[in-house]
Amino acid sequence: MRTGLGDRVAIIGMGCTRFGELWDQSADDLLIEAAHDAIASVSSLKKDDVDAYWYSTLSSGNSGLPLARALKVKRPVTRVENFCASGSDAFRNAAFAVAAGVYDVAMAVGVEKLKDSGYSGLTVHGAPNDNTAPAVSNPATYAMLPGAYAVEYGVSPEDVRRAMTHIAWKNHSNGAKNPERAQYTAVVAKDKIDSAPRVAGDLSVFDCSGVSDGSAAAIIVRAEDATKYTDRPIYLKGMSLHAGSSEGAVTAGHTQVSFPEVVECAAEAYAQAGITDPRRQLSLAEVHDCFTPTEMILMEDLGFSARGEAWRDILDGRYDLGGELPVNSDGGLKSFGHPVGASGLRMIFELWLQLRGEAGERQIADPRLGLAHNMGGLPGEFISFISIFGRELGHV
Repeated sequence: MRTGLGDRVAIIGMGCTRFGELWDQSADDLLIEAAHDAIASVSSLKKDDVDAYWYSTLSSGNSGLPLARALKVKRPVTRVENFCASGSDAFRNAAFAVAAGVYDVAMAVGVEKLKDSGYSGLTVHGAPNDNTAPAVSNPATYAMLPGAYAVEYGVSPEDVRRAMTHIAWKNHSNGAKNPERAQYTAVVAKDKIDSAPRVAGDLSVFDCSGVSDGSAAAIIVRAEDATKYTDRPIYLKGMSLHAGSSEGAVTAGHTQVSFPEVVECAAEAYAQAGITDPRRQLSLAEVHDCFTPTEMILMEDLGFSARGEAWRDILDGRYDLGGELPVNSDGGLKSFGHPVGASGLRMIFELWLQLRGEAGERQIADPRLGLAHNMGGLPGEFISFISIFGRELGHV
């Protein structure tokens, strides 16, 4: 097992814009706001102290030039794109560079401007291929998950639907406690979620994440240097990225009730962080709830629930804000929004706030370890990223 970067790098500053339909702000405006907020969060740091940048976006800029132009910097800038895991991969690469000693201070910045572009989030213009891939929208693909789960585990479709409704209700309730930044900030009643128009299969509009504009940024240094900048850094404990071979849908025995890339990714990140019982060792988790059934399945792939039991744990409130393991305390993709290139960094931003005791009304009592799970792609062909952070150096 590779040892990874556990306790070798730390985040000393972060920034995050509001996510939503930000018609009066450009991608440059959002990027500048997140980056400047990150720098301002470190009183002893200036923009010129940042040695290099990693810039993540799916469709709001090519090359590293948009960031260099917007921030007016003459520094190395690398653009990173890895579907919805782009922001996480920007962080990953910046962390590698700092740990290797190539740079002392690096920044990862993610941004996406979707609303002005006409990009709905439901379709992607892919590269030329052999035309054998099914022409199915993202919601239609994820709509297959609830039925597969019900059949695999002998759970009634009604109980699966109740679990999905609870996830949507939970995440909207958490988003309502995040009025400064979340795209959707109203609690939505369960009967309204259940009766909402269907998008695909049993997925209603409340089962789908928001299409948003937004930006987030993180400043990374070596762990031994962190307290030179802040008395409350957060330390990377484990980090893993897995890209699937895209053979899931054509592999014998493959089902839609588990994402193998997530299982493998989690095993590696847990081993690096020394986590053997994630359900009890973690204080909170941010997960990629692009659709409500995705969050349900992730509870099992991440080892929070036993196989076939996530639906029950969800309904029991285990992952509610006041539950045993709060999940998506900031509202998640569902309520906070999903500007593709920024989402992975937004998840880490919530861990940053929680571990520093700065999450306001949604603050969790005495959090020590937090997990961020971010992924891109579709069932059967995922990219999965997991990072684990703690507020103290040393063993978990």
